[in-house]
Amino acid sequence: MGVMTRTEIGTGTGRRVSEARERLLRTAGQLFYAEGIHTVGVDRLVAESKVTNATFYRHFRSKEDLAVAYIESVDQAIRTQIASLTAADVPADGILRGIGASLVEQIRSPGYRGCAFLNAAAEFPDPEHPVHRAVVQHRAWFLQTITGLFAAITAAEAEHAGRHFAMLRDGAMSAGYLGDPVLAGETLLRGIDGLLRIHTARGLDERAASAPDRDPSAATTVSGVECAPPGA
Repeated sequence: MGVMTRTEIGTGTGRRVSEARERLLRTAGQLFYAEGIHTVGVDRLVAESKVTNATFYRHFRSKEDLAVAYIESVDQAIRTQIASLTAADVPADGILRGIGASLVEQIRSPGYRGCAFLNAAAEFPDPEHPVHRAVVQHRAWFLQTITGLFAAITAAEAEHAGRHFAMLRDGAMSAGYLGDPVLAGETLLRGIDGLLRIHTARGLDERAASAPDRDPSAATTVSGVECAPPGA
């Protein structure tokens, strides 16, 4: 999705083949997410995409090859979303809150079935399998990106904050599918808010500690700050 293939250049049959590939990928995305990758066979993918077997194998060597493309397309969609926030010159904390808001919207949407990456990893537990590797690559990129956003606020313990955010995301996406999606979304946003308050205060402490002629005894401390609303 989004990457132009050679067959799209020009007109004629090449363009039709490209459109067939997009239909296959779109159909696979819907079925794989809703029902699981192992459950959906090639015959059904071909029938619902309205292509031939020859067209399928022209673009994908196997169903697992298509599954990798499916994971990569979801990964690319998330990268594009975060890039759009960055391009809009949104502050780092605003981007992190925006990611949380987007997750809440997804969790509460009809047909939500959990995290596509965690679901795929569960179906392909072998760490050497291409589908599993594609999931791990996405998660590594996501963690690096989130950590970079926290580092833009303050470098102090940005890696810890990034891992905390990623775990909040994983937990919320699982809880939203298995439990109450409204509560899962609210808990996620509260957790992100608490994490940002702690991390921002840490940055203020770092700057205050490095200020010249500052009395160390007057340094602000970050204590008693919980990732939950007051009175929870």
